[in-house]
Amino acid sequence: MGILNVTPDSFSDGGLLRDAEAAVERGLALAADGADIIDVGGESTRPGAEPVPAEEEIRRVIPVVDGLRKHSKVLISVDTTKSQVARRALDAGADIINDVSALRFDPDLAGVIAEARAGLVLMNMKGTPRTMQAAPFYEDLLAEVRGFLESRLREAVSAGIAAESVLLDPGIGFGKRLEHNLTLINRLDVFADLGRPLVLGTSRKSFIGKILNAPLQERLEGSIASAVLGVVRGAHVLRVHDVREVGRAIRVAEAIRDEEPEPDSKGHVRYVS
Repeated sequence: MGILNVTPDSFSDGGLLRDAEAAVERGLALAADGADIIDVGGESTRPGAEPVPAEEEIRRVIPVVDGLRKHSKVLISVDTTKSQVARRALDAGADIINDVSALRFDPDLAGVIAEARAGLVLMNMKGTPRTMQAAPFYEDLLAEVRGFLESRLREAVSAGIAAESVLLDPGIGFGKRLEHNLTLINRLDVFADLGRPLVLGTSRKSFIGKILNAPLQERLEGSIASAVLGVVRGAHVLRVHDVREVGRAIRVAEAIRDEEPEPDSKGHVRYVS
């Protein structure tokens, strides 16, 4: 899932795309680099971010979705919590709604997604983007995040959204301390029995910067490392800025993980070049 932010204030790439045409060009480049999904965002969800009116979010997002759909068959996701934005985006050709609120902020959003038979990403977050990093605390991190995702999945299904259309995201960096993020990545197995694909978004995030003492521009290696470990631990979709680089690393990691040579009758493994 390639990240395409059309915002002036996203934490990593806010303001870099001057207009819809430049954003479409960037999205097509992400697809050419190997992205299966382009995730378009018109409202920053960085820590401390203020909400954006639906009209402004629509103005930012819809021309980009429309342009991508006219030029590519790549899956398009729109990162929004608002039913008005979702409806317009799905009408313009989007396939998935990526909702950081997990259907909690807008009571009409689930109905819009169900009616369109669209995909949905449900993410765990404490509070709102503006408040989520204000001393987040968990009695039992894994149990609480798992329970939250399980309950939101039930809510989505009860609203008419097909269970097979839902993906789950533990919300790295969304109301999480450094140690919370590391534990969640390392224990993605606790979500396996929910039966839905897992989305993992670690790219360039502040926990990587804390570990490496590195600014945003120097977090590629950390992003790759967290992505590889995420796949090994059970992630199915990686939300990333650096599609080409992460994709290459994952292909190597998967080749190593999936190599299962046949032992001979004595239990010895032999390789023939």
